[in-house]
Amino acid sequence: MKTFCGRANPATGALDWVEESEEYDYHQEIARSCYADMLHDHDRNEKYYQGIRAAVARVKARGEKVIVLDIGTGTGLLSMMAVTAGADFCYAIEVFKPMAEAAQCIVEKNGFSDKIKIINKHSTDVTVGPDGDMQMKANVLITELFDTELIGEGALPSYEHAHQNLVQEGCEAVPHRATIYAQLVESELLWNWAQLQPVQVEGARMVPPSAVGRCAGAHSVCDIQLSQVSPDSFTPLGPLCTMFSVDFSKLVSSAFQSHSSQFVAQSGGRAQVVLSWWDLDMDPAGSIVCTMAPSWTYPQPEMAPWRDHWMQSVYFLPVESRVTEGEELSLTVCHDDYSLWYSLRSHSQQDTQTEALPSRPCCTCQAHLVWTRPRFGELNDRRRTESYVRALRSVLREDSVCLSVSDGSLLPVFAHMLGAKKVVGLESSRMSKQVIEQVLEANSMKGGVELLETRPEQLTRNDLGGEQISVLMSEPCFSTSLLPWHSLFFWYCRTALAGLLRPSATIMPCSATLHMVAVEFQDLWRIRAPSGTCEGFDVTPMDEMIQRSLDYRESREAEPHPLWEYPCRALTQSTAAMTFDFTQCVPQQPISSRGSLPFIRIGRCHGVALWMEYHLTDDITVSAGLIGPISEQGECEWSRHRKQGVYFFRSPQVSSDDGRAAVSYSFTFEPSLGDIKMDFSVESQ
Repeated sequence: MKTFCGRANPATGALDWVEESEEYDYHQEIARSCYADMLHDHDRNEKYYQGIRAAVARVKARGEKVIVLDIGTGTGLLSMMAVTAGADFCYAIEVFKPMAEAAQCIVEKNGFSDKIKIINKHSTDVTVGPDGDMQMKANVLITELFDTELIGEGALPSYEHAHQNLVQEGCEAVPHRATIYAQLVESELLWNWAQLQPVQVEGARMVPPSAVGRCAGAHSVCDIQLSQVSPDSFTPLGPLCTMFSVDFSKLVSSAFQSHSSQFVAQSGGRAQVVLSWWDLDMDPAGSIVCTMAPSWTYPQPEMAPWRDHWMQSVYFLPVESRVTEGEELSLTVCHDDYSLWYSLRSHSQQDTQTEALPSRPCCTCQAHLVWTRPRFGELNDRRRTESYVRALRSVLREDSVCLSVSDGSLLPVFAHMLGAKKVVGLESSRMSKQVIEQVLEANSMKGGVELLETRPEQLTRNDLGGEQISVLMSEPCFSTSLLPWHSLFFWYCRTALAGLLRPSATIMPCSATLHMVAVEFQDLWRIRAPSGTCEGFDVTPMDEMIQRSLDYRESREAEPHPLWEYPCRALTQSTAAMTFDFTQCVPQQPISSRGSLPFIRIGRCHGVALWMEYHLTDDITVSAGLIGPISEQGECEWSRHRKQGVYFFRSPQVSSDDGRAAVSYSFTFEPSLGDIKMDFSVESQ
């Protein structure tokens, strides 16, 4: 059965009604699930297996039958480990129906169907008793309910319910314990993701609104591959603190709690950011540990296990404060049932104040709702800002009438500061409009820029005071963009505004190019690689399920990834595969491009990285992908502000450096769809 679905087209801005199979969302969720990443995490699997063996042995030593409850079983891997270790029976709970069905196939394929029961329910709906889902309560509790923040997937309520209803008192638990660690640091790089910084525009200074500086920011955790943030990018102000532990073998509470750690500042600086991660003790003695610590904490960083399903957390303090070396400080973490947040106080403050514990951060200035953290970083990128200011200076005249088309952009502010006669900014939402209004008011420019909450095709000459546009500008940046080429929405805006442009109007950027390079990923390939056999168990039914969903559509499309977090090596030169001329309207006919890129380095080609570069003028370009030359060894430096596109090959392709093989590519831009169809293959030349 097929249905018509209304989908916002991020490139054209139109609401497209498309006919989709009722299974489309189902396939998309499976294709993007990245289950394979967990199964490729040998360190995780090995530590779980060791912990399960030890827990089963402890129960058997007491002379009891081993009844296991596995919450969030996924493929059934941990239940199969338990049976192999000697468990008498396992109840494996999986709420996601496609995954539960795959688990059933995997359990049967491995010959465990007589000892493992797959229950397709949420654990809080599971019943115990003669007619229930479970015949009896379990004495071993196995779970994998964690996310980067540990508790963000509802681990605490699930554990709380399980101890109250599904497991015996004094049960064994794998993992047995989780411990959260945190370190207070100063970091200009990371703090730039949370607060708008002052901007210099040719001697003038734009300051951020005071409401933004006072705002505690967005409440959601910033989860990143902290291993890719160099220790040179931050200054530790205190030691690594043990904040709290949760014993999963006992009744767990999901109620609000707070925990504090006192320490002496080891250096002076600005207290801005808390870096955090956690460990899992798989046994009561803590002899089997699975840690999420970033690689730079290891004596040999290259030995750190890679995982994308569990990363590290960055928390931004509600306010920046200065600390001095030797000062006694107290770092407090609070948590409810799903999230954590931090606050800092000096002992002198504790002696003089009896403040209540801070509530969960909530944005009150709207900027943290309009601008994502990478977007804050982009707006604070001085080099990038200088490029836009130089480009504007080169095209502005005393009589310039400027129109800006971007979401939450500072370009209208810069144009006014540079002396444009009239500046109008189009904003897609009332909230983004209000944020830019705050910036204007903070800098006494309230009447200098007119902000309109309207679509380009609805704009009239009356909205421009009877004027025609002499400078049409964009970053371009739009909140609806997921893939790099979704920024082509600007081209459609430019086309809609053609009747309001002066004949000699300047378009900035004047063009954009889609770039590509074939790459070998250090680790990211794992999220798409089939698992086959995992720790001795055949999990091919899951591989087949994921491949069917990928073949439904996803395998023919690129997907967005922030490649600065995922090191890769270029196996070809980079090239501009397509060019889009913004000085002209969007053409009615498709634009196609074909070619090939010879391999120049030996390696395993996992796919192709794609990004956009924007040519503000003939000699000023801003890249949303590679921001430096590729090294002789193929190392790449990527922009931290935008996600790049990645097209994965179904299986890695071996590359050589003799030029005999190449990546062949074809692109077709469909103007009516606002999309780019692409295809890649590796061919011998």
